[in-house]
Amino acid sequence: MDQNELKQQVGQEAVKYIEDGMTVGLGTGSTVRYMVDALGKRVQEEQLNIVGVTTSNRTTKQAQDLGITIKNIDEVDHIDLTIDGADEVDDNFQGIKGGGGALLWEKIVAINSSKIMWIVDESKMVHQLGKFPLPVEVIPFGSAHVFHELQQKGYNPEFRMTNDTKFLTDQKNYIIDLQLNRIGDPFGLADDLVKMVGVVEHGFFLNMVNTVIVGRESGPEVLHGRD
Repeated sequence: MDQNELKQQVGQEAVKYIEDGMTVGLGTGSTVRYMVDALGKRVQEEQLNIVGVTTSNRTTKQAQDLGITIKNIDEVDHIDLTIDGADEVDDNFQGIKGGGGALLWEKIVAINSSKIMWIVDESKMVHQLGKFPLPVEVIPFGSAHVFHELQQKGYNPEFRMTNDTKFLTDQKNYIIDLQLNRIGDPFGLADDLVKMVGVVEHGFFLNMVNTVIVGRESGPEVLHGRD
């Protein structure tokens, strides 16, 4: 079973947790695309009545094309369940997200959700965070100075690029990826980053996830994080 088949497997498993009448946060990324496809099928075949709140423009378009009702986060008073991917999940259910560049919207949707579920293939499960670059979203104004400060702290920053230009998030910010390899204290680093002027958000998602569905050769494995 290749990686895409594992992603499809967990996407299809995740939509089983979505019930009629729910407001559901829809994440961003390759694994989530399979989940949204599976959700669209349920909406069409079962007349499932749900509202989606998306974390990126591309998820919005995909969901709407499949007939899923989408509302802006400020148009809903709660989100029952958010289903999203993750770039790394450690043994303590701490995560790094933002490889798709949607970390700010993803975190805003996540913190306004009653329950959070991550869907990943088994390659995303790690003992310690850090091999995957940690995304830091920064405003363009003064970003070179933020970059320099991250350099001075030894965080090995790199501006994320697309075709020789700086990558822009849906919020029109830049992303600086930190090449850290091993992160011994994610909480301490998160605190340091969020206090830096010009930093909008970082890609640590700490003490947030309730359920992780892992795609494995033997079938989807459901792991429980926080209650």
